[in-house]
Amino acid sequence: MQDRTGRSAPLDTPTDRHATTRFPVAVDAALRQAGWQPGRWDIRQAEEWADALRSHTSPAGHRHAVFPAAVEAWAEFGALHISAAAPGRQIAPAAVRVDPLSGLHLARTLGDLGRALETEISPLGEEGDGQAVLAIDIEGRVYSIDHTGDWYLGADIDQALATLVTGVQPDRLTSG
Repeated sequence: MQDRTGRSAPLDTPTDRHATTRFPVAVDAALRQAGWQPGRWDIRQAEEWADALRSHTSPAGHRHAVFPAAVEAWAEFGALHISAAAPGRQIAPAAVRVDPLSGLHLARTLGDLGRALETEISPLGEEGDGQAVLAIDIEGRVYSIDHTGDWYLGADIDQALATLVTGVQPDRLTSG
């Protein structure tokens, strides 16, 4: 590694000890503990989930939307069970399971949310042991739907994971 002048810097410099990563330290640690690493990409599994969601129709005829932002999130984080090791900042951190099939039977619920937000929504996974369903929209924004309402977790999967793992209070979606 080189410093700003182009000279080799010792490996134990403060820059190396505190190197910036894609995620906050606690989130990065939780992801790695769950089996994630930079470059993880299981497109085969993501495509299997996409096919399963596309082929499912609810008894009332509701269908899931499948789009690139969802497939990319599934490919990188799919099948991970992510748990925080530290207490949350504002609320208890949520355990996260990335598995879109956990929302298989929620096509109408997700479709209703999508219409309210004027976008398409696809299942992403769940919080805890099914206390909330996680969903992603066509732009990559992530939401949580539970018995108390609908919540905005972040502008992308990275922000959403940071919100959940670090226990930051998400914003509640309201009408109007």
